[in-house]
Amino acid sequence: MTGPSRSDGFDAVVVGSGPNGLMGALVLANHGRRVLLVEAAGRIGGAMRSEELTLPGFRHDVGAAVLPLALASPAFRELRLTVDEVQWAHSPVPTAHPLANADAVLVYRELDRTVAELGRDGPAWRRLVGPAGHQPLVDALLSPLSPSKALRAAPALIRYGATGVLPAAALARLAFREPRARAALAGMGAHSVLSLRAPSSGGYGTFLAGLAHSVGWPLVVGGTENLARALAARLERAGGEIHTGTTVRDLRELPPARTLLLDLTPRQLVAIAGDRLPSGYRRRLSRFRYGPGVFKLDYALAGRMPWLDSRVQQAGTVHVGGTLDEIAAAEADVAHGRHPDRPFVMCVQPTVADPTRAPAGQHTLWAYCHVPNGSPADMTEAIEAQLERFAPGFRDLVLARHHLTPAQLEDFDANLVGGDLGGGSADLRQFVARPVLAARPWSTPARGVYLCSASTPPGGGVHGMGGWHAAHLALRD
Repeated sequence: MTGPSRSDGFDAVVVGSGPNGLMGALVLANHGRRVLLVEAAGRIGGAMRSEELTLPGFRHDVGAAVLPLALASPAFRELRLTVDEVQWAHSPVPTAHPLANADAVLVYRELDRTVAELGRDGPAWRRLVGPAGHQPLVDALLSPLSPSKALRAAPALIRYGATGVLPAAALARLAFREPRARAALAGMGAHSVLSLRAPSSGGYGTFLAGLAHSVGWPLVVGGTENLARALAARLERAGGEIHTGTTVRDLRELPPARTLLLDLTPRQLVAIAGDRLPSGYRRRLSRFRYGPGVFKLDYALAGRMPWLDSRVQQAGTVHVGGTLDEIAAAEADVAHGRHPDRPFVMCVQPTVADPTRAPAGQHTLWAYCHVPNGSPADMTEAIEAQLERFAPGFRDLVLARHHLTPAQLEDFDANLVGGDLGGGSADLRQFVARPVLAARPWSTPARGVYLCSASTPPGGGVHGMGGWHAAHLALRD
């Protein structure tokens, strides 16, 4: 490992440069601490990386792509990134859900327009989803152990909790009468990577739908990696140092520092901390469960996707899976360790919002489906059959494709264990106990050692709040 360039050492060392590691390092540096950030890969960003995976001129997000939580997050709002640092791109429609017979549900940024889109289920959508994106509720959900934020959002939290604890399938049937609204909520709930019959999957769905109306579902112009670069530049301007290509296999390899922030999952924490952690804590971490993986495809396309409902061409994110029952069946298969014949496919059409991602007149497509953790299965045919079902002629537009299996995703970023993009299962138990049940879940029993990854509250997503919470806790300590 390259030695620190500071002759007087560092106050804090941060391991891992995902959104939480970068945010934690920035908080510490902005409070006057001398910070070293080390990253195993040759570039910073963790899963916030963008590359020409298919053909020259076609730029793809390898991991994170659509970032509503980055706009909603208190941590990012505190940074006040300027347009010179990061430019956000919004598609005309945040998300769409194709159905059979050339029909689709469009979820617009404007709540009133979405209510009109859903017909007689529109008023129910307004009641259920409308409040879910309000800032006090968002802040409370992203700071789950903050009494002050919970108090400010108390009425909204009570309403949200009453429905959010329900499975998405049950909530959709209770709230809506028509298949269109039910399917739309099912697609939102599938972002939880849980069975739609699992408790709390409904809460994930209403929360994300609410964000579509409050902040939108944006991309970063030029690729998500530009957000990582902006955070890294801020860190260096604050006096922090960044060392890439530095794999940490033991905490003793790090320069002496009073504070260590680790943007790692429990498996990596146990591996590098060793006997610095009490045996009882290591046993508790060993019970942490990782969620399903994903099989991901990136496409270079000769033209726009030929969706049966042409309005879907305006959407940045497209949920491909059909009806509520079809999506629930597919996600239940994955939860039980099976590969669905008709998977639920999460699609992003980046060039709808950001034409710089491809040569003029051409497009990129980002798509994945959930699979059992670590699955070696090739889901290309199953995914493409679903895309052809709702966009016949799609295959004729494919200039090149690139796939990533769960194992390849983990090779790309060790935090994506078995292809799990969320840093661990997001079920109700691990919403409360993440990574263990504790009043200070970012703190470990080892003095000065903090965990700040998506395996800590509030969980997965590019919001930086795991790093924000861990860094502020370290500052108080």
